[in-house]
Amino acid sequence: MLVLRSSPASPFGRKVKLAALELDLMDRIEIVAADTTDPSEVLRQQNPLGKIPTLVLEDGTTLFDSRVILDYLDHISGGKLIPAGEARFAQLRLQALADGICDAALLKVYEGRFRPEEGRNANWVAHQDGKVARGLAALEAAPPAFTDRPRIGEIALACALGYLDLRFEGQWRAAHPRLVAWLDDFAARVPAFEETRFKG
Repeated sequence: MLVLRSSPASPFGRKVKLAALELDLMDRIEIVAADTTDPSEVLRQQNPLGKIPTLVLEDGTTLFDSRVILDYLDHISGGKLIPAGEARFAQLRLQALADGICDAALLKVYEGRFRPEEGRNANWVAHQDGKVARGLAALEAAPPAFTDRPRIGEIALACALGYLDLRFEGQWRAAHPRLVAWLDDFAARVPAFEETRFKG
């Protein structure tokens, strides 16, 4: 049995779970919650960075981060998420952009969660806002094409937009109608998107 260390609200953990559902692998994966702030958490032995998601393989070795885990899951399922040839790089580029949006959004959340209010850096927050804004603008200008099944880039993008909904009350939606339509279509065609939604 594979063990996925994650937390319900993690956009990167959601990406792995959504992909696993699409690949019919969830019956081979046990999800074990992880607290990345707990110094005694075994996660820090499983992943020296103490980050989620981390996948523990059956032989005890571990894989991290989400991109590596998805590559592994795609490998053991016969290569359904990452296309071959030039299309591969378009999907990896889309995944990198979506993950970058998530990274910047997470840094904003952490600034508010872990730094005392008097020590928060408005310029740092604005710097992260700029990354999110530019990423969304690029995607709004050219939303990705959607094939018969989601690939790695589309999964990453859906999870990034879902995280913005979760943590920032969907503020991105008003200025990005084409992305809203894209996400609505994704959610309608990929039931795993709703199945992996954080409902806490």
